Amino acid sequence: MGSGGTADAPSLAYGEPAARWVLVATVLGSSLSFVDATVVNIALPSIGKDLNAGLAGLTWTVNAYTLTLACLILLGGSLGDRLGRRRVFIVGVLWFALASMLCGLAPNIQTLVASRALQGVGGALLTPGSLAIIQASFRSDDRARAIGAWSGLGGIAGATGPFIGGWIIGVASWRWIFLINVPVAATVVAVAHSHVPESHDPAAAHHTDVTGAGLAAVGLATLTYGLIAWPTEGVTARVVWGSLLAGVVAIVGFIVWEANIADPMLPLGIFASRVFSGTNAVTFAVYAALGGIFFWLVLTLQVVVGFTPLEAGISLLPVTLIMLAFSARAGGLSQRIGPRIPMTVGPILAAVGVAGLTRITSGSSYFPDVVVPVSTFGCGLALTVAPLTATALAAVSGSHSGLASGVNNAVARIAGLLAVAVLPLVAGLSGHSYTDPRVLEPAFRTVMWVCVALLLTGGLLAAVFVRGPAPAPRLAPDHPPREAQPMRRYCPVDGPPLAAATDRD
Repeated sequence: MGSGGTADAPSLAYGEPAARWVLVATVLGSSLSFVDATVVNIALPSIGKDLNAGLAGLTWTVNAYTLTLACLILLGGSLGDRLGRRRVFIVGVLWFALASMLCGLAPNIQTLVASRALQGVGGALLTPGSLAIIQASFRSDDRARAIGAWSGLGGIAGATGPFIGGWIIGVASWRWIFLINVPVAATVVAVAHSHVPESHDPAAAHHTDVTGAGLAAVGLATLTYGLIAWPTEGVTARVVWGSLLAGVVAIVGFIVWEANIADPMLPLGIFASRVFSGTNAVTFAVYAALGGIFFWLVLTLQVVVGFTPLEAGISLLPVTLIMLAFSARAGGLSQRIGPRIPMTVGPILAAVGVAGLTRITSGSSYFPDVVVPVSTFGCGLALTVAPLTATALAAVSGSHSGLASGVNNAVARIAGLLAVAVLPLVAGLSGHSYTDPRVLEPAFRTVMWVCVALLLTGGLLAAVFVRGPAPAPRLAPDHPPREAQPMRRYCPVDGPPLAAATDRD
């Protein structure tokens, strides 16, 4: 992740024309991935019907993107530091656009899944870059205002995305939720090329940990494949147990590799902090629940309740609006009273909301069967995410805050990846059974109770392990611990917000 080396970047003042162009490029670029994370879930029933895809195909439609994004997001940040943040950002946007076009033109589910994996690679290149560019381009006195503007505008994009996506699917085709990315990306590239200054980190490592990224990708891919194939093939099938075994071996290989190379993608010493490790355990439990909720809720609302894609998209709007309105306040509260109480109460409150979703049946209405529990869930999430991210950053030395943020974000995405893969097995669904409302309704109820248990586990872990920022592990000499800062950034639902590293000027 960005380390704050900005010697070759001009210092822009907030409000001047050049600064506005930087915000336009970074907000539009990051919005591509923010919006895509929620809109694709809304389109799943339409995709399944049009491409004759079973539940495994829909699961891979979500997970192929998450897999490559989670595995490569740390690598994407380090490449930006070394090769140029604007350059890597533009490459990521172009890559994302081309992959989006392939998604929109996909003739079958196999092509769509492969294109979604490519889209995740683009997301891993552009996602770390947007905030790092702001950090590197604006003078220190104006960075907080610039990040605030980026946060607010990104939040608006996140809030309108499900509405626009649901409307597009209803009046046109699911293909347009991907194809619409192309003109947006073209605008981002044109603005970034003309108006965004280049920046590098002079202290960035010259070694790229391709082996580590490859082992992580292979491990997660084979684990995911085995879990998704399990309901259909059975655990005794060679393809299932072979994939699971290969996944475990690759993940162990990744850990061994990272522990023994000079410049690892993931320095394992960062987990020496009890607070950092505990916070990431909370992250895993909470975002595993989120992955299941956002995948299964919009599917069930359309198949069981009979909502249109637009209505299903609007059902998630309270979560985004509540997080946009209250995440900063939750960060400030955490700074005043410590993160333990918000990170304990938040997941428990979210679990209460998700428990309310188990009442959804074929006769449910938008009020109160959906809005009330979804809003309760959103309040719990808003109370959780900002303190969670701030605590992860405060638990390590300032020079490693970008790494800590990237690790926390990757943990969240991996949790969602594994949850989406394993929940069909838990619910007993496979093939095209998700299209039968009588089968999907009890399966959805089972999944929601599993998500309730995950959220309660997250709250319990926070109560036990998160007791406030601890002295940071000394991964490098002469870097004092970083104090907790109130989180002022918009928190997208697919993962905790990424943070650029602290300044050195």
